[in-house]
Amino acid sequence: MSNKILFPAIDLKNGQCVRLKLGEMDSATVYNEDPAAQAKAFEDQGFEWLHVVDLNGAFEGESVNGAAVEAILGATKNPVQLGGGIRTLDHIESWLSKGLARVILGTVAVRDPDLVKEACKQFPGKIAVGIDAKGGKVAVEGWAEASELGVIELAERFEGAGVAAIIYTDIDRDGVLTGINWDSTIDLANAVSIPVIASGGLASLADIVRMTMPDAERLEGAISGRALYDGRLDPAEALAVLSGHDA
Repeated sequence: MSNKILFPAIDLKNGQCVRLKLGEMDSATVYNEDPAAQAKAFEDQGFEWLHVVDLNGAFEGESVNGAAVEAILGATKNPVQLGGGIRTLDHIESWLSKGLARVILGTVAVRDPDLVKEACKQFPGKIAVGIDAKGGKVAVEGWAEASELGVIELAERFEGAGVAAIIYTDIDRDGVLTGINWDSTIDLANAVSIPVIASGGLASLADIVRMTMPDAERLEGAISGRALYDGRLDPAEALAVLSGHDA
């Protein structure tokens, strides 16, 4: 029996629901001009969570798609986690007060780990850390620059801090449907006690089935974007596999 969560992704750019390829802002495909309607559609399909990224925010370091996020929160009963440009405690508090279930901290987790730890104290269970990697090293500022930090090295800094989840994205696979980087994702999940969510490259039902294998039992789940929008992944089939029923 699997208790894995499949998080459908809504990536926001200029108020629209898009997908990027390899994290390049100028390679955005618009999938829905109404992100709130998309959020409702995912709920109607049976998904129980929603993963939202403010892409402009990630690159600019401040929330840009606030109105779209608020519309999403109004349109779905599902818990929503949001990342992208959230860099201060005030900012975190402001979003949580609007009804977000979880805030994802990425760049700030590298630049100011103490802020993440303080946020975990102030908002227990509501802080996730986004670790985006390129070639095994952590990338920051909306993936625009790489650091010298290793993925597991960064994750270990937050052991015991109360981080609700780590969202691990392999940028080299994001939006290109080549399958999740299972080796490094499972290595990370086994290295820390914090639940890990796989992201980047989920391509087909094979990735969903892979998530139910014994060596992946420590994963909390995975995020899917392009595969759902392109129809390569059937929501009912994927959710059936994860709930332990034959699709």
